[in-house]
Amino acid sequence: MTFVVTDICIKCKYTDCVEVCPVDCFYEGENMLVINPDECIDCGVCEPECPIEAILPDTDDNAEKWIDINQKYSEMWPVITQAKPAMAEAEEMKAVQNKFEEHFSEEPGEGD
Repeated sequence: MTFVVTDICIKCKYTDCVEVCPVDCFYEGENMLVINPDECIDCGVCEPECPIEAILPDTDDNAEKWIDINQKYSEMWPVITQAKPAMAEAEEMKAVQNKFEEHFSEEPGEGD
């Protein structure tokens, strides 16, 4: 089992989760984070740290689509291990629907 980041993270990018991850399996895109499912040890410490509930276990019915997306982009984006400020529009974007289709960016973030 692994955990995945969903589209709720898009244009929010809270990084509370990355500091508690014992195996540094988070990767940073321009406007969201992902988890490398091959590196995740299923400890679950990241899930309660996310203030907008963007992290799900892969056993959740809503997580299936996100496993492949997290895998793909964790192989392309830089690792992130330290917290950074959330995106400026995080509060207004946290409840927006269809974020992946309308706001997702494939561009990498800065990482650490």
